[in-house]
Amino acid sequence: MKAYRAALLYFNPNSEDVTEVIYEVDGFLLVDKNRQGQEVVRAIGSWQELSPKYPEISATFFPGKIIAPGFVDMHLHYPQINVMGSPAEGLLPWLEKYTFPEEMRFFDPAYCKEVAKFFISQLLRNGVTTALTFATSHIASVDALMEEARKNQLRIITGLCLMDRNSPTGLLNHRVMGSSHNATEQSLIDSESLIKKWHDQNRLGYAITPRFVPTSSLEQLKGAGELAHQYPNVWIQSHVAENKEEVNWVKSLFPNSRSYLSIYNDFGLMRDRAIYAHCIHFDDEDRALMRDTGSAAAVCPTSNLFLGSGFFDYARAEKLGMSYGLASDIGGGTTMNPFKTMLAAYQIAREGSLKNGVCLSPQNLWWQHTLGGARALGLDGGGGRPGVGNLQVGFEADFIVLDPQATPLLARRTAQAESVAELLMAMIVLGDDRLIEQTVVSKRNLLS
Repeated sequence: MKAYRAALLYFNPNSEDVTEVIYEVDGFLLVDKNRQGQEVVRAIGSWQELSPKYPEISATFFPGKIIAPGFVDMHLHYPQINVMGSPAEGLLPWLEKYTFPEEMRFFDPAYCKEVAKFFISQLLRNGVTTALTFATSHIASVDALMEEARKNQLRIITGLCLMDRNSPTGLLNHRVMGSSHNATEQSLIDSESLIKKWHDQNRLGYAITPRFVPTSSLEQLKGAGELAHQYPNVWIQSHVAENKEEVNWVKSLFPNSRSYLSIYNDFGLMRDRAIYAHCIHFDDEDRALMRDTGSAAAVCPTSNLFLGSGFFDYARAEKLGMSYGLASDIGGGTTMNPFKTMLAAYQIAREGSLKNGVCLSPQNLWWQHTLGGARALGLDGGGGRPGVGNLQVGFEADFIVLDPQATPLLARRTAQAESVAELLMAMIVLGDDRLIEQTVVSKRNLLS
């Protein structure tokens, strides 16, 4: 068992308001292994109340610091970390000029390993302990990230990018020399092999990953849906309705479909654990379809602002009961830092304040990037599934140690905070990776 003493920030698991924050000024956190050998939270609360119950344990003390749940990033592209900040007129030109050429470099396993190692180090630097990320259409890109994540015992979900048309030759899924299977068939065979190799191995998860509708043939989308039906516990990830030019392209490819989103549903790709990035150019029927199928949106505010794609409509999503959480979406996104992502979400939610804009509370923003994202991913501890995104008994012990005095301005502002809301908002607005003093990841006895 391990014990920690610091201020504690977490969500009240017994409240009807899922965003209700508990802030324990002098807190006690106890971590121990469960039957599966995974480190989980065993006790949490006030130091004065709990520490006398465990007199034999010497606690690690973080004076003046705050322990909070590790962040959950619902959508990003690990192969795009080298193209962050690349200028372009919009999504499609950006993909063609920067993203596709960079992703073609991932045919090289050595390059995959180098980028994967750097990517994981940046997640840890920014306090992200659970992430759903794209790889490329190369098997080596999946293997490299899974191996690096397993080494660091991060909870990572990824999958082979399915793209068999409308893409550069070097990125198209390809057939194996001498095989009777065509490239589309091979992409599905490879996906199933990777599911069997990596899904539910330690803290790893697999995601069936059609890049987006324009880059997958009807046969590939159909095969992806069949895989999703065969393996209901894996994730599904893709993009939808990010950019108007993209939406028009999809309309030209599927002129008889009700909407861009409905195409995924037609192929059996909408269900629990199906995550769709962006979801901007939606109508209420789309939002209801997300709700009714149990699918969730990954909201990507910095990417949407940088590429001029549009704004996620929080007000309509809430009204229709649509599930969502926050994501960095690098490399279209401009930061891996959750504080900057939360700030951008606050700003895009207020867009249209004279119409349907909303003012998100700092508690809500923090929830979207932790427990809210975990719930959208199906990792909220329900139904015997792992729980992440909060510090509550039974949840995996992923947490960050925050230093509210990390910079002179931050120290000055947080010292004057008169409420938890003010403290959280000060960290959201003024925080960066310097605010995260340490990232602690739930360990597992790999021999158990």
